[in-house]
Order: sequence, then structure tokens, then C-alpha cells
Amino acid sequence: MGIGTSIFLIAVGAILYFAVNADVSGLEISTVGLILMLCGALGLVISLFFLGSLRRGPAERTVVRDREPY
Repeated sequence: MGIGTSIFLIAVGAILYFAVNADVSGLEISTVGLILMLCGALGLVISLFFLGSLRRGPAERTVVRDREPY
């Protein structure tokens, strides 16, 4: 899940949680909105964590050749 998808889930969840006043039998729309916001926030944190770890760059390592190339 990317950053854009996470922000989209947070936005849709906030709309369902704060702005929709519909009654659906067997489904609480505000709970669905809250779940979407939590999933979006978790996805955003995970995406930013992986993005930050990629920006650090590869660790320095020594390359040792066993033989000369042809």
C-alpha cells in the first residue's frame, strides 16, 4: 500500500465517520469509517518507514574477487 492509497483510505474513512448519517441494517457506517481511517494510518506509517529505510542507502561492503575476469 502506497502513501497515496493510505491518504485515500484516511479521507474516505473520515467522510464516512464524520459526514454520513445514513442507517444501514446490520452495518454501522461510523465503525467502517473508523476502521478505514485506522488502516490508512497504519499503511501510511509502514510506507513512510520503508521509504525512510530505502533513503539511507546500501551499507558499505568490500568486494573481493577470487580470480581475474576473462
